[in-house]
Amino acid sequence: MLARTKGDKVERFAMKYLRRQGLELVERNVNSRYGEIDLVMLEGKTLVFVEVRFRAKSTHGSGAESVDFRKQQKIIKTAQFFLQQSKKYQHLNCRFDVVSVTLQHKLLSANWVKDAFQVSGW
Repeated sequence: MLARTKGDKVERFAMKYLRRQGLELVERNVNSRYGEIDLVMLEGKTLVFVEVRFRAKSTHGSGAESVDFRKQQKIIKTAQFFLQQSKKYQHLNCRFDVVSVTLQHKLLSANWVKDAFQVSGW
């Protein structure tokens, strides 16, 4: 399977998982010159920026563990860009989550890490 096709499938799985948990999709694949945010969702009055990570096996650590400081900074800058472009969301609290998707017994499973990282002074 091509990487982009697999990535789309995993993102759709994560999006459906989060929607079943009560979140509402705002936008997918938000791009800026700084990077990309996989999903932007609403949970009540909180805007949630979601990074989706896939691991075929959990032996190399979770997908959430692979969101290092450099990746966090790209997501934060892209979130700031999104908020500058989407003024109707600027009044909301913001949160950064990671959904780690793993393949187990030929089935996808999700591990949702709320508030996976924070912005100091946000």
